[in-house]
Amino acid sequence: MTEYPHLLAPITLAGVSLRNRSLMGSMHTGLEETGDWGRVASFYAARAKGGAGLIVTGGMAPNREGGVFPGAAGLFSAADIANHRRVTDAVHAEGGHIAMQILHAGRYAYGKECVAPSAIKSPISPFPPRELDEAGIEKQVADVATAAARAIEAGYDGVEVMGSEGYFLNQFLVTHTNRRTDRWGGDYANRMRLPVEVVRRVRAAMGPGAVLVYRISLIDLVPDGSSWEEVVQLAKAVEVAGASVLNTGIGWHEARVPTIATSVPRAGFAHLTARLRPEVSIPVITSNRINTPELAERLLAEGSADMVSMARPWLADAGFIAKAAAGRAAEIAPCIACNQACLDHTFSGKLTSCLVNPRACHETELVYEPATVPKRVAVVGAGPAGMMTAIVASKRGHRVALFDTATEVGGQLNLAKRVPGKEEFYGLVDWFATMLRAPGIELRLGQTAAAEDLAGFDEVVIATGVRPRDPGIPVEPGAKVLSYIEALKGAGVGQRVAVVGAGGIGFDVAETLVHEGVSPTLDAGLWRAEWGVSAPWQDRGGLAPDGPQPHPPAREVFLLQRKAEKPGRHLGKTTGWIHRASLAMKQVKMQGGVNYERIAPDGLWISHGPNREQPELLAVDAVVLCAGQEPERGLSAELDRRGIPHHRIGGADVAAELDAKRAIDQAARLAARL
Repeated sequence: MTEYPHLLAPITLAGVSLRNRSLMGSMHTGLEETGDWGRVASFYAARAKGGAGLIVTGGMAPNREGGVFPGAAGLFSAADIANHRRVTDAVHAEGGHIAMQILHAGRYAYGKECVAPSAIKSPISPFPPRELDEAGIEKQVADVATAAARAIEAGYDGVEVMGSEGYFLNQFLVTHTNRRTDRWGGDYANRMRLPVEVVRRVRAAMGPGAVLVYRISLIDLVPDGSSWEEVVQLAKAVEVAGASVLNTGIGWHEARVPTIATSVPRAGFAHLTARLRPEVSIPVITSNRINTPELAERLLAEGSADMVSMARPWLADAGFIAKAAAGRAAEIAPCIACNQACLDHTFSGKLTSCLVNPRACHETELVYEPATVPKRVAVVGAGPAGMMTAIVASKRGHRVALFDTATEVGGQLNLAKRVPGKEEFYGLVDWFATMLRAPGIELRLGQTAAAEDLAGFDEVVIATGVRPRDPGIPVEPGAKVLSYIEALKGAGVGQRVAVVGAGGIGFDVAETLVHEGVSPTLDAGLWRAEWGVSAPWQDRGGLAPDGPQPHPPAREVFLLQRKAEKPGRHLGKTTGWIHRASLAMKQVKMQGGVNYERIAPDGLWISHGPNREQPELLAVDAVVLCAGQEPERGLSAELDRRGIPHHRIGGADVAAELDAKRAIDQAARLAARL
């Protein structure tokens, strides 16, 4: 008897029998653009082996003007078809099924040839689009249909037509981007003509025995977005035109509402799929912030959807469904929705990977082979770098002793999980703790490792992390000064607080200080009010007319930095705006170009600019120092003095901003070659 009877139940789409109700959602990884098709095949085959019911590829361009960026992959030649055949053959060999997503970016295309229903520039691309004429529209439809036919020739089980997230087809649907007055614009029957025609032509091109997924936007989260009545009208028309299944799309890329970041509640939009499901007779798929088999099972059991789409969880763990089916769900590496190695990489033109799984998209070059000669390995520090080293080394057959002065594993991840909006880190620490129970790992917690404790080990890895850096600000007697560690652990700070340093830690501290009560991440109703999200059947596009209604801040906070630039400028590419907006809604006063003169009992004296002008007192009850970190290398230095070889990784190697992504990747690569 399985714990997940609904998730693991088969389903048939267009005559294609899928082994379970999981869909690996589309993600642009950049792998296809490398030209290394063996690597692409290995990535998808690993997910098929891990039990994915249906895999959807990253978006493939139907033509050059529709590519997300110049040189975006597609099916443009016989050679392309042969390359994609390597992928589909590899997936089918593992018992899986795979559909190719056809993505026309429209005005979101990052290139001068971009086209759109109207010549309205996107806020996320510097290139104004060319308005299509009748012949131009026909070319786009024909090219999408041709791409679908080529996908079947390449061995795909079907295609997903991307009609959401503000891409080309979505742009025709709303007056926000469609100002046409011909038969492709005006009333809704005309505006939806293009996506319906595309689906009809794609079905004709593929024939009846292929899966046709239509990705439909259920809530646009932009001004003048679709009404719910229009969403339902489109869903019914797309079904008649030949879609096999409807996949949920949430929010346009230009929307000023987060939709997949870690602070978004789990399954925060599943209620929309539940409302659409009774309106159509084809299956519907729910998506966004679903990252555990328990949650997927619950959504299916309660009738919210017929299938569940999870995208980034398949980066975090290629064996997601296989582990769940085998009763090993606790071993599933959790997607924490941090975006650091996936979306941030994608939008920076880098190859996608995953913070918790550095092998994602690197399956052929980061390989955990059994050790030829098993060794005794000492790892000092049970933070992310040390834990990953221990797990990978043990998996390869080494015997590992993991030391830490703390009585629990996790290191500074235990600070991160205290930040409102970062509750996913609880699951990450729990996963590490589970994996550290492997037979080959001996935990020596509550023990400060000395050089003599490391004698007799074949390899020594120093992962002792970082310590807060002293910024050297003069402090007068009686002034209240705290480290970020003390602040995050809940030390009293009073009602007015100055936070020195506006990097990632400074933002986390500020977020913690302005918050009180239940975290909106754990209460979807609170979260929707905070970001101004309403029901699309009440307000067009799902934007509340009164805008965001955040809970009043718990205290007054000043977030300061020395650099004369906008605080938070160097935060994550796809999440930095969320953190800045969140603090702005909580009335946090953010300032750059600040000099710290001294900390006094009555507050923080600051001045401005290189000439230290306009000295003023910020009357605050406490000052929290978030001015960077230094490597903790005391033990490493002692080993150097004794001539004991060792490896240094993570914060002990480079004390940049707390960067678990770098630390975990470095650890995995070291452990892979020990």
